Amino acid sequence: MEFELRAEYAEGTPPRSGEARDTTWHMTETGGVRVLCGRDLDPAAETRPAEAWGTDAAEPFCRSCGARYLRQGQ
Repeated sequence: MEFELRAEYAEGTPPRSGEARDTTWHMTETGGVRVLCGRDLDPAAETRPAEAWGTDAAEPFCRSCGARYLRQGQ
């Protein structure tokens, strides 16, 4: 199974707009919008490769997604 990071934005902020700012990064299956912690994120939200997990590029990161990602054997 392949994974990627997906951004969650501040409420009312459209993804990929000049106003968009990342609030939290989550882990999801590649191409998915339901993240490992159970939330459904905007399909237009920015994504990053799973390899960014654990780096400054993925901070702040959802702790629940991180724990579930580790249980996936990654």
